[in-house]
Amino acid sequence: MGRRNGKALVRIGYSPALLSPASVRNRGALRQKKGFDPMRLKINQKRVLGKRDPMIYGHFIEHFHRQIYGGLYDPKSPFSDEKGLRLDVLEAMRKIKVPVLRWPGGCFASSYHWKDAVGPERKPYFDKAWRVEESNAFGTDEYMDLCEKLGCQPYICTNAGTGTSEEMSDWVEYCNLEREGRYAKWRSENGHPRPYGVKYWSIGNENYGDWEIGAKSAQQWGRLVKESAKMIKHIDPTTELTAAALTDLDWNISLLKNCSDFLDWISIHEYWDPLQEKNQCATYEEAMAYTNHVDDSIENIQGLLTAMNLKGKIKIAFDEWNLRSWYHPNVFHQPMGVTKEEYLTPRDENDQNATYTMADAVFSACFLNACNRHCDVVKMANFAPTVNTRGCIFTYDEGIVLRSTYHVFDLYVNLLGDTVVDCWCEDAPKMTVKSKAGALEEIQIIDALATMKKDSAILSLVNKDPGSGRALDVDFGAAPKEYRLHTLTGKAADSYNDIGKNEIFPVASQWLPFDGSSLTLPPHSVTIAEYRF
Repeated sequence: MGRRNGKALVRIGYSPALLSPASVRNRGALRQKKGFDPMRLKINQKRVLGKRDPMIYGHFIEHFHRQIYGGLYDPKSPFSDEKGLRLDVLEAMRKIKVPVLRWPGGCFASSYHWKDAVGPERKPYFDKAWRVEESNAFGTDEYMDLCEKLGCQPYICTNAGTGTSEEMSDWVEYCNLEREGRYAKWRSENGHPRPYGVKYWSIGNENYGDWEIGAKSAQQWGRLVKESAKMIKHIDPTTELTAAALTDLDWNISLLKNCSDFLDWISIHEYWDPLQEKNQCATYEEAMAYTNHVDDSIENIQGLLTAMNLKGKIKIAFDEWNLRSWYHPNVFHQPMGVTKEEYLTPRDENDQNATYTMADAVFSACFLNACNRHCDVVKMANFAPTVNTRGCIFTYDEGIVLRSTYHVFDLYVNLLGDTVVDCWCEDAPKMTVKSKAGALEEIQIIDALATMKKDSAILSLVNKDPGSGRALDVDFGAAPKEYRLHTLTGKAADSYNDIGKNEIFPVASQWLPFDGSSLTLPPHSVTIAEYRF
């Protein structure tokens, strides 16, 4: 623990122990089945797939349940600074170097009127998306303060549900113009004379969905996006704009035909484990079945961009993703819940820490590997959300818990190289798992990514096998001088972190001479292997 402004802080970091490779391999009495021959992972350092963009490690925060109020923003907490931001949460977010933070939604954005949440007189209203009163205590200026303290890029999602093109462009004026117009002057009067310079803006959220406030048809959407983009670009031509897409050909063709001249990004969302109405989370095995489909949406959108001669001009922002969707029953479907016990109280179940096991960590590593492999077109991704609900950080009155997914971001952000190169497993082993729908799926057991920086190669190695370690020989074509391992796993696939319970954390080995021996990847694990040449 440390102290700042007289308040206690939780220190974030690895376990201080530096372990030998043998102890890393044997952590938690891990076992390897007899008869497994080592796989050979081949790395072609000369075949560059592209440069990874740090923006793929972005995050998302929404006005939903405890994500903001009682989460990262809590003026009554002894952990909070003078602006109400939780210092322990800020410290954890800084360690994973959050590059971009999407806000304020999400479904929340589709009935949010930003003007009610700036200045000294805040106007509460009833949020029709999530059916709660929104105080508007946390608005644009508080969000910009958060981004400044994190050192991250702001990414604002506008109201394309009940809002108008003019309201969206007024928001850009408030944030980005120096002094012209009443909204830039209003920002200055509110104590912020310098423009915020927000570069990234999303026109709407999931406006294709019937669950969204102000849902649109494909034709309506193309027209609205074009007019909104036109007005925003007239305010600030340096903005980069995205709009909601999905893997539906008619919707996307209409959007891109109408708006490709104005758009810099196309936005896709996916939560693989659907839990909106029933909080029955996929088991470890069922979650592994989803890893067969982590890049389906990317490949579909990439193919469309290529067919429309837009690849290279329009990038993919996978700006909401998580293994598990949020639990919010009786809100979007008829008949709706009447009492708060029917639709509001159940949202607390999102914060059962036992839910977030090695399944979440392994899946998230596979997703980030896929984004890196598609680094030519995927330039941003936003884990949804950062804090509470399905987030990687859990807050409570006395501190925070770092869930398994937090450590995946820690390893990837702080260790991987900047250049992605080709790698493949010869005779890669497979296993059969049963999906949540009951179908049998054959999946590759090992998911590997190879990156380079200076005279080093850094590999991300994921072992999906829940019960067995796997031996791996790494072939670079030239022998490295030394290596070390960072291993994230738990005693069991269902291990988790909770208040007073820390079962999942990364362990680092020492740097050791490379002797050509096989690595052993523990079961249900994520390993970052660093090699120096």
